[in-house]
Amino acid sequence: MTDDVNAGEGSGGGRQRTLTARLAVPEMDCPSCAGKVDKSVRRVDGVVDADLNPTTGTASVTYDPDRTSESDVVAAIEGAGYEVTGGTDTDGDADADDGVDVAPPSEVWTSPRAKKTWIGAAFVVVGLLLKFVFAAQNVAVASVLEYPLSIADVLLLGAVAVSGIPVVRSGYYSARNRSLDIDLLMGTAIIAATGIGYFTEAATLAVLFSIAELLEEYAMDRARDSLRELMELSPDEATVRRTTGSSATSSSGDAVDSEEVTVPVEDVNIGETVIVRPGEKVPLDGTVVEGESAVDESPITGESVPVDKTPGDEVYAGAINEEGYLEVDVTSTAGDSTLSQIVELVQGAQSKQTETEQFVDRFAGYYTPAVVALAILTAVLPPLVISDPVSTAAAGYEITFAGDWQTWFIRGLTLLVIACPCAFVISTPVSVVSGITSAAKNGVLIKGGNYLEAMGEVDAVAVDKTGTLTKGELAVTDIVPLGDASEADLLRYGAGLERRSEHPIADAIRSRAAASGLDDSPEPSSFESLTGKGIRGEIDGETYYAGKPALFEELGFDLSRAHRATDGGVVAAETPEADDGAFSEETLAALEREGKTVVLVGTASELLGAIAIADEVRPASKRAVARLRELGVDRVVMLTGDNEGTARAIADEVGVDEYRAELLPDDKVDAVESLQAKYGNVAMVGDGINDAPALATAEVGIAMGAAGTDTALETADIALMGDDIAKLPYLYALSNTANGVIRQSIWASLGVKLLLALGVPLGFVSVAMAVVVGDMGMSLGVTGNAMRLSRLKPDQFFD
Repeated sequence: MTDDVNAGEGSGGGRQRTLTARLAVPEMDCPSCAGKVDKSVRRVDGVVDADLNPTTGTASVTYDPDRTSESDVVAAIEGAGYEVTGGTDTDGDADADDGVDVAPPSEVWTSPRAKKTWIGAAFVVVGLLLKFVFAAQNVAVASVLEYPLSIADVLLLGAVAVSGIPVVRSGYYSARNRSLDIDLLMGTAIIAATGIGYFTEAATLAVLFSIAELLEEYAMDRARDSLRELMELSPDEATVRRTTGSSATSSSGDAVDSEEVTVPVEDVNIGETVIVRPGEKVPLDGTVVEGESAVDESPITGESVPVDKTPGDEVYAGAINEEGYLEVDVTSTAGDSTLSQIVELVQGAQSKQTETEQFVDRFAGYYTPAVVALAILTAVLPPLVISDPVSTAAAGYEITFAGDWQTWFIRGLTLLVIACPCAFVISTPVSVVSGITSAAKNGVLIKGGNYLEAMGEVDAVAVDKTGTLTKGELAVTDIVPLGDASEADLLRYGAGLERRSEHPIADAIRSRAAASGLDDSPEPSSFESLTGKGIRGEIDGETYYAGKPALFEELGFDLSRAHRATDGGVVAAETPEADDGAFSEETLAALEREGKTVVLVGTASELLGAIAIADEVRPASKRAVARLRELGVDRVVMLTGDNEGTARAIADEVGVDEYRAELLPDDKVDAVESLQAKYGNVAMVGDGINDAPALATAEVGIAMGAAGTDTALETADIALMGDDIAKLPYLYALSNTANGVIRQSIWASLGVKLLLALGVPLGFVSVAMAVVVGDMGMSLGVTGNAMRLSRLKPDQFFD
């Protein structure tokens, strides 16, 4: 498709209008393929920019419509030897949302190329049988330039024609684009072998290489499946409640008639109401306005347990409504939904090369020309140098070096096959695709292969406290009544006083009272906020207080014995001893040492007791910290703006190696920099908003609970879509494993190529072995190795 873009200054000071064609090119499945397409496209006059992504099989080309057209762009791609199968719109008026995000699935095994390959393979099998098994039946049937052709030769030439012509054609396009790639090497080898009468080698090479190409295309198509699965999570249509055309709002305010209509999700506007019935997917981000249901949000957050949704709760596009009926007020368009952002970021992540990938590309630039030169020298030099056969013994074998042209030509041909760097060039991008898409399906959004690689190499993890190690929501943790007061009395009066307060502590106390079934909390007849100390209100004609211990000390209470001292020093209301269940000053101090805020409740003459409130530690925090250490992280450090006492209590409970308290945003940046100087690479985990400076400073910035949060998605390098810190060990293990897979694939590819190259001059490696092992085998091997990443699940690393 084509969408409008304004870019750059045009003549006369105006803005130059450009268009962007987003096209599907399924056969463009390796970096060398993308390089060939890029060279061809950029030669088109009027092309401004080209973004080729072989992992998704797509091309995004920006051009000046006054100088060229989309059909010219398509022709250039096809001129490079690759078919454009979708996404074109020669009128240039398609909606931007209709663009191609990933190439459609390929019918690899039934494609025209596959059919030619199978016919060629049949010719080769029959030809070899006649040549080596049924030689008596292999009679001459024709001659070319006085060279006799047997039935087997004719069949082998038929195999070259059927299976080899597509290879030669691709090699021609490579030569035209001055691209020294596998197609050029194989095409040259097939032509050369055929030209000097080596029909068996030419036919074998043509068929085996075609099979290898089909297998590589199949492997890449499998890798793209994970991207397609992400895109298919969101439904294409939505059921919307809309007013009927013949109805209007009456002056009396009567409800207008409405009807349910099914429309494409792109046609739904913000503010409209969509209907989601049991078993259906939520079509767009929104807020529940009617109905209750359990919703499976695993496609977005990776959380396997369905989440109960009631009016006022947010839901995300792609989530599955398990059982109830929901009406959802739409809050984002199809292109701006959380799921759309995830898909877009995952696609963009493929284009960000890792350091390893950059190294491999540079290495391949030297490797291929070097081996090609070696192949030419191998084919030409020995026949010129060796006049008489030379024999030697190596590893128990007698090896004879003869100077005949046929032997060394075939060995040079074999080295041409080995010169192809496909296996180790695709090892990194395929692993990155597999790792990033696997993470996305498990609720972890990695915004680039460079971050996937970097996360596996971190030495220390800095973790924000509030909202990360803790829930970020205050809750009542302890209720300590005094004297004759019960827990219910203490909570009832506390919740009653807090009725008119909007402080988070008041919310926590009211929520605990409601959860305890105390719906009869008294309503204060008067209310006064005592700034910095607490609150005061009148209940049943008596004044009650709720606030800090300092407030009750001002009222005359001696908290060391939890009683009120009169002017004459006589104890008016002494409490039982601490070992009888009452609290003392030590009890209050113990609660505060645990990082809890203590609220005392009572009158000017009687203390009812204390309510302790804290930001609860996430149940998974302690285990997540322990697992990070077990997996290889050297240091886990907590950073917080809270006071020293609260920080120490949380740090002790969670088990971090160290903590740093009372930090402002700038102080967190300094803390990250000091950790980098001391330990090396650092990952910072925070909420993605007030921790943004620290996230940007660390080698890897990780945002917690990013689903539906645009800021978090934009500022972080990696986003944990759900509020689940248990995903942190999975992320580290996935990244570490991905780095290991990439290293294994690269060194295995190079090792096999080296062994084959050493074996060629000795006569141990045939053309068939070079194709089957060095090209086909290693390409399949590295792809299969990369696919292992898709099988990793969070629960494997968090038990």
